[in-house]
Amino acid sequence: MNKPIQHCLLCERELQQSFGWKELLGKAFPQTICLRCEQRFHRIEQQQEEGVISLYHYNEAMKDYLHRYKFLSDIVLAHVFNRILHEQLKDEKRLIIPIPMHPENLKIRTFAHMDELLKAAGIPFVHHLKKLSNEQQALKSREQRLQTPQLFEVVNAPAIKDQNLLLVDDIYTTGTTLNHAKRALLQAGAKTVEGLTLIHG
Repeated sequence: MNKPIQHCLLCERELQQSFGWKELLGKAFPQTICLRCEQRFHRIEQQQEEGVISLYHYNEAMKDYLHRYKFLSDIVLAHVFNRILHEQLKDEKRLIIPIPMHPENLKIRTFAHMDELLKAAGIPFVHHLKKLSNEQQALKSREQRLQTPQLFEVVNAPAIKDQNLLLVDDIYTTGTTLNHAKRALLQAGAKTVEGLTLIHG
């Protein structure tokens, strides 16, 4: 985003921006949401899943955010979490691989939501996974998700051989998506694969 945001991306309230030397030198991201909206999202203090870090709880505010961002195609909302994602990933040494969308779903939604979140946060990433099914995991029961056939295939396997990888996705629920991606990457020769999600559902 090239120019400062004047109003909260979520509620339209005018933002009280303060620009210090970090902002002026481009070292920090400007505020994109107001304090009231920011406080509606609840950070996770203690991790529950081994090998996966999640940043926020899934509450009503997050449910509304995901609906607007992903399903109403409000792409500017990719900037809502740019600060937290940048802080979390700016020093990351592992190859960052976002969970991809199926090509048919990408045509419908018009943008890859994980790619846009990482771009907004100024985080480099690479694509080494291809989604094989366009079924929506969110529409399945927990039992159906756990019985899902392999969801991914690896693209350009030599590039990940003996590499440490970090998968990035929007939400962790049963872990099916991340587990499928992790298994595919390890079988293709990756050294280690861990995960980061914005939300834990």
